[in-house]
Amino acid sequence: MTIHSTRVAGCGAAGPPVDVTAWRRCRLLEAGFDADLAGRLAADRRVDVHALLQLVDRGCPPVLAARILSPEGSTP
Repeated sequence: MTIHSTRVAGCGAAGPPVDVTAWRRCRLLEAGFDADLAGRLAADRRVDVHALLQLVDRGCPPVLAARILSPEGSTP
């Protein structure tokens, strides 16, 4: 049996990250976004991270959620 940790290295280790972008990235990584996509989405303040997480919670694949909620003219 394999046990997968829901914690991502550097996320939530000794409390929440102080930096907003780091917090956003950690939440996305924990939700299953790959590191590159999570970093790009976290850095773009036009992206609603809570909406992304809601879509993923409802079964939407992370890449599709990013496409749905990406601001016009940008690609995830």
